[in-house]
Amino acid sequence: MASSRIERFAITELAGLRNQLMQSGIDFWQAAEVLATFLAGRGYGVNPDQARAAVMRIEGAGCSYECMQSELERVALVM
Repeated sequence: MASSRIERFAITELAGLRNQLMQSGIDFWQAAEVLATFLAGRGYGVNPDQARAAVMRIEGAGCSYECMQSELERVALVM
């Protein structure tokens, strides 16, 4: 399960993540890797299945930055 306390990411970080996730030609597996790399670079782990599900929710709903933060909180594992 995700930790109840992960950091609040800056809007610029979330915007960068969103831009990477929305690249043309990137599939859900690659997008999940992007999400995992984003979190790993900030000291968090993530279950690959949960990362793919989070990417689907983020991309499918046209998630706001607040929504993205919530998804990251849901899947991030404190290392």
